[in-house]
Amino acid sequence: MESFRKKEKRGIQRVKCVAVVLLSLLSLANFAPLNGCDHLVKPITVSNEDMLGRWLYVGGSSDLPGSRSLGRLLTSVWLDITATAQRSILNLIQTQRIYGECSSLTYNVTFENSTMIIEQPFYLKEVYLTTDCSDCLVVHEEVTSDKDHFTSLLLFSRNKTVSSDVLEMFKKQAECLHMPSPIMMDPNYEICPDNIPSSEGLSALNSLLQAKMGHGLARILDKLFDMFVN
Repeated sequence: MESFRKKEKRGIQRVKCVAVVLLSLLSLANFAPLNGCDHLVKPITVSNEDMLGRWLYVGGSSDLPGSRSLGRLLTSVWLDITATAQRSILNLIQTQRIYGECSSLTYNVTFENSTMIIEQPFYLKEVYLTTDCSDCLVVHEEVTSDKDHFTSLLLFSRNKTVSSDVLEMFKKQAECLHMPSPIMMDPNYEICPDNIPSSEGLSALNSLLQAKMGHGLARILDKLFDMFVN
């Protein structure tokens, strides 16, 4: 009987030791720093005033069909964001150059609580992620058109170029979101002028989203560009 009690006592001591170890591990876990991805993909606060002005496109990643090939054909893109009479409504002018030809689109968006929203004719939601660049905007964008869902990660700056550290952070954010490697713009580009007549942007963008017959071909082109174009 005495021998049994000794074994029981040793067993209880082992259980206590295991409990202490588990509590220690839980304590360490509670005070451990956030995972790198948790910090990098957490939305930040951006005010309406922060959004205003001109933003130059630096690069991005997207699973939108055709985006990979288009990203290599674009030679410049800029956004001009202005306020309207309604505080929650912003006007965007998007101007791009493709093979020397400039074109421009304009559309209104809702901007509230650090989030940009378009509800019709498709659904778009943008939030903004952390960056070490004070003159940059990292955009995490989700678009839903019918049953199709697309995600983009875009980097804009007030300047043509950003530091290598900012680029590495942006590429890490793409990895965290399980997105393709970003395609970056050549900084030695010519910006399109301001006085280009603008087309209605949402209709044009919706036409691209609705062109489902072309999505398969666009994905093939994306793969070819990724294979053969550096």
